Amino acid sequence: MAADDPSTAAGHPIARVLPLLSPAHLDRDFDYLVPPELDEIAQPGVRVRVRFAGRLVDGYLLARLPRTDHTGKMMPLERVVSGERVLTPEILRLATTVAARYAGTRADVLRLAIPPRHASTENGGAKKSAGKKTTAQRHVTTSADSESFTAAEESVAESGLADEPRPQRDDAAPRVETSSRAGAMPTGSPADPAPAADSVASSGAAADTGGVVGVGGATVSSVGVAGAADTVGAADAVASSGAEVSAGGVASSAAESSGGEARPMVETTAWGRYVHGGAFVAALADGRGPRAAWQALPGEDWAARLAELAATVVAGGRSAVLMVPDQRDLDRLLAECVRLVGDSAVGLSAGLGPAARYRRWLAVLRGQARIVVGTRAAVFAPAKDLGLIALWDDGDDTYAEPRSPYPHAREVAMLRAHETGAAFVAAGFARTAEIQAVVESGWARDLLADRQVLREVSPRISAPGDTDFALERDALARAVRMPGVAFAAARAAIKENAAVLVQVPRRGYVPSLACAKCRTPARCRHCNGPLALPQSANGEAASPQCKWCGITEAAFRCQACGARALRAMVIGAARTAEELGRAFPGVPIRGSGGGEVLDTVEPGAQVVVATVGAEPLVPGGYGVALLLDGWALLGRADLRATEDTLRRWMGAAALVRPRGQVIVMAEPALPTVQALVRWDPVNHAAAELAARAEVGFPPAIRLAAIDGTTASIAELLDAAALPEGTEVLGPVPLPPTARKPFSGTDSPAEVERMLLRVPRSDGTPLARALTAAQGVRSSHRSDAPLRVQIDPVDIG
Repeated sequence: MAADDPSTAAGHPIARVLPLLSPAHLDRDFDYLVPPELDEIAQPGVRVRVRFAGRLVDGYLLARLPRTDHTGKMMPLERVVSGERVLTPEILRLATTVAARYAGTRADVLRLAIPPRHASTENGGAKKSAGKKTTAQRHVTTSADSESFTAAEESVAESGLADEPRPQRDDAAPRVETSSRAGAMPTGSPADPAPAADSVASSGAAADTGGVVGVGGATVSSVGVAGAADTVGAADAVASSGAEVSAGGVASSAAESSGGEARPMVETTAWGRYVHGGAFVAALADGRGPRAAWQALPGEDWAARLAELAATVVAGGRSAVLMVPDQRDLDRLLAECVRLVGDSAVGLSAGLGPAARYRRWLAVLRGQARIVVGTRAAVFAPAKDLGLIALWDDGDDTYAEPRSPYPHAREVAMLRAHETGAAFVAAGFARTAEIQAVVESGWARDLLADRQVLREVSPRISAPGDTDFALERDALARAVRMPGVAFAAARAAIKENAAVLVQVPRRGYVPSLACAKCRTPARCRHCNGPLALPQSANGEAASPQCKWCGITEAAFRCQACGARALRAMVIGAARTAEELGRAFPGVPIRGSGGGEVLDTVEPGAQVVVATVGAEPLVPGGYGVALLLDGWALLGRADLRATEDTLRRWMGAAALVRPRGQVIVMAEPALPTVQALVRWDPVNHAAAELAARAEVGFPPAIRLAAIDGTTASIAELLDAAALPEGTEVLGPVPLPPTARKPFSGTDSPAEVERMLLRVPRSDGTPLARALTAAQGVRSSHRSDAPLRVQIDPVDIG
């Protein structure tokens, strides 16, 4: 059937489809004919099956068109998988922007954004035939009723988003009451704001494909994937001038799923402890989109505070997306949200089964759930009328997606907030250089507490030092690897019936050994792997064992000096617990880490030994926290070592009660230690950002990491038209902690990494050049595995 033949499909017989194909050169839209029997159900946003290159592939229907530019033969839609419109216009625009930002394809981004279909869940348990139109197939969610997918292919303006009030719904909550006790949130924009987020550029299609016949008879549309541009936007104020700190709370709307059951008031008075905190809440209640970097006070119930912000947004008839690093934080935050809004809050995480996850995702899509709490994938949740997107502890490495195109949830959240005008909150006890960069650009504002308030709630933090000389003078320190002042503080807390937290950097017994004479790391004679001391089952002494090949090294001899004695470089959690058990006889010793992470422990005299990130909560807070072996965290060969160390330390210190004590075993003169002692994450992040700008590392510049073999990297660079002035670094061996871009036995002996460095203003041209080069490689059917990452977390 030709494209100009009469069609019985009423109105718009052409379906524009995005097939889910992996090759980069096929990341484009194709036009298909809509058979008359599918005319009613083939709506924008549904899943479809189309024939491509002689085989059936999955895809999404993007738009219905009255005509196509192609004059030859066209292929019809094979079938509509489901009438559920799972791809909303907003998520399509976001996927296009993310693909352009990270030099990937829309198909890869949509695989991350939309979960696999679970038919019985979607149909409410009823089975249906794929070829017949049923009630479930005809069902179309209200989230996309009035929006056209054609707008998703248009470029987003490069100007900043104005922070204007949204139209109020009938069920909108009244404005937050104000008080004259605090000033308004500052407004305006800096004179020279830096780029804060990338948006779809107006530079046209990525490839000239208009009128070209696609493989299998499908027609390539004249609109391709738009490029991306670093948006230099004016910084919006977090709240309008004149808004003041709230003296009361925001009344929440009735729950949508509880039969009109009244919900508790959303108390927001706790935000009055932060400068401009009340103005921020008032801006949310008024329907505006403020953006802030919130540094929580020590001991702050951060989950309750974020739930209050989300409930305030829901009270105005909008939705909120809240992201956390792991399941433990998800459970805590979800419980607070359920307390405020009931069943309108749902949790999304990888730990859910396919049916449960898809059921909750559909509830978000259909507007039944207004608060989404999840891990990194929740950033793509199809929340209806998004009013707030927030993430807790954005420095956690779990926010970095390990699948192509390797986006970071923090960056995607900022892109989404920028394009939709939703409010944005980056929350945590510490602050990353990336968030500091957007604060300095004016795109977001500080949300901090006054120093006087901070002093009232902070524990006492000290750093007695952990040098070998200091430990050798202290007989107790030689026994339990902590100075006498730390031991005395722990003993005093136990006498007061308070819990003691001991944070160690690594689990295990003695995970790292070195020569006792020359301090050279102990290595295996067979494979040159690191030696460790395992914990024996019967408590007897064990011989060193290689962590790579597992061979026991019973007769160690240092390869550098010939000495036979060994010393522990790092004490693991198991050995630390054993030593503390001898130092505090009769006191319960609890461990948290690895496969046995404790969420909470009961208050009382006890010692909790936890690895970093696995510290359990104690009602009322710990009496003392001991942060051991700080040099092991600070000494890592990683760009983010100091930033991550401060984040880990602050996370543990925040669990200590206000009159408690925190003792860190690290060199007191180090800037990171001083930042902890002063509880000053903002200035530490500013110094870290300045240091990275001086040496040319993200977020001050845009960096692309290309991993692969020498031949595959050279092939990509030969095909890439890199921006003028691109700095090429390498090749160097792939960092040991980085995942290889190969699977199983396909991995070659040597994997290299090439770094491409450009100014932020050239970030979009660099991503566009790499996208085009990958398209050239895929069109040549080059099968050598290759990975392209923009601003990877693990640089080496």
